[in-house]
Amino acid sequence: MLRVLSIFGTRPEAVKMAPVIHALQDHPGIESHICVTAQHREMLDQVLDLFELHPDHDLNLMRHDQTLAGLTAEIFTRLDPLLAAEPWDWVLVQGDTTTVMAASLNAFYRRIRVGHVEAGLRTGDRTQPFPEEINRRVAGVVADLHFAPTQRAVENLRREGVADWRIALTGNPVIDALNEIGAKPAPAAVTDFLRSRNIQPGGKRMVLVTAHRRENFGPGIESICHAIHDLAESSPQDLELVYPVHLNPNIQEPVHRLLAGIPNVSLLPPVEYLSLVHLMKAAELVLTDSGGIQEEATGLGKPTLVLREVTERPEGLEAGVLLLVGTNRERIVRETTRLLEDHEAYQRMAHASNPFGDGHAAEKILAALLAFRDQSSSPQ
Repeated sequence: MLRVLSIFGTRPEAVKMAPVIHALQDHPGIESHICVTAQHREMLDQVLDLFELHPDHDLNLMRHDQTLAGLTAEIFTRLDPLLAAEPWDWVLVQGDTTTVMAASLNAFYRRIRVGHVEAGLRTGDRTQPFPEEINRRVAGVVADLHFAPTQRAVENLRREGVADWRIALTGNPVIDALNEIGAKPAPAAVTDFLRSRNIQPGGKRMVLVTAHRRENFGPGIESICHAIHDLAESSPQDLELVYPVHLNPNIQEPVHRLLAGIPNVSLLPPVEYLSLVHLMKAAELVLTDSGGIQEEATGLGKPTLVLREVTERPEGLEAGVLLLVGTNRERIVRETTRLLEDHEAYQRMAHASNPFGDGHAAEKILAALLAFRDQSSSPQ
């Protein structure tokens, strides 16, 4: 029996790990356990409920205005006794959060094998995204098995000296999750909201905005807000800009100061994942600095402008489904307007191929984990 502990702490991690955990739970040769750090408490709990995930261990580490150093120290302090208490065969982590970095390093200290889901993403810039680029590099150094979502991620790992037998090309489980959740009916609150704003065929077109990255705090988020203001003013009758605003005060304060009260800008509280998926489905296009939404919007065929200077998902740029616009006010307005007005340009992005997976990543991750177990019993 293979004993696997999946560790995650944020909503995006939970979304991407849910299909993997379901695959682990369904396999008779695996004893699957879940540990959450609750790095993001409220948003994490919504996804746990949606995917019917029941943590065996909840560290409940979220604190108001917590520093990165404080969170990292708490993860090490609280997680280490759990790793020491039982004979784990594997720790699985996903992505590039502080939870991923600390949990993978802690598992290494305890000589527990680490499997890294969504491995090999790189921007090549240590500061963008911050601190995620360093977090995923640390996880990449200690991981025993790398579940790479794309061929480019595989090549990144090879360049860093990772042996081929430690890499599995699996696709990204976010597409698995998106297919499952996208098939569910829209919540009544979303349907009512869209109707109240006349967001429907023949009515207003919607641009969905999400922006919360740490590197965009300050001038970056203010420039994004000014661009949203300009877009709202340019089409007050035809366009609705919908922005679920992250709870971080570094986002809440400038967004509400600059955008509150504009008639065709809807500032929403953070929405749970099912609602977010259906808002994306209803959107004409998406403006985001999120990593996961770059993949999710692509999976739904929604042209996406990336509010960052670099992306660790260049496959989306090459496929034509993503476009980097950074936080420059004029460029955001120009490219958004172009897509709204140029039908051919819009269709090219909307119908480009999805490079992020085929919806069977969880099955491939499970198969790679089991295959690794078999071959690792032989000399390498």
